[in-house]
Amino acid sequence: MLAVNVSIGVRKATEKVSILDIQGEINAAAESKLMEAYTQASNAGSKIIVLNFTRLEYMNSSGIGLLVTLLIRVKRQNQKLVAFGLSDHYRSIFELTRLNEVITIVASEADALATL
Repeated sequence: MLAVNVSIGVRKATEKVSILDIQGEINAAAESKLMEAYTQASNAGSKIIVLNFTRLEYMNSSGIGLLVTLLIRVKRQNQKLVAFGLSDHYRSIFELTRLNEVITIVASEADALATL
């Protein structure tokens, strides 16, 4: 069994925007933390969920699968998913998996808020 090595803080940036600050590893063990953070942001009325990957240490294929699951939930709720802080390595993975076509990727939190 994988150990949970992630913390995800949720903060409101605006009335309709929540930022999920991810620290640690996104893998199968992170599912409950990620979904709890999303639920908290969603219940607070957020229409745009911003994923902050600046403190991401590691993400594997199960983590990519979790992002797809999150994306499905976001789309069902007519919300939007934005991400920033991806390293070049993970940006390449988003491009290879075509996640960059359904998740808006920006360089920084300021850019994320400016595009909204």
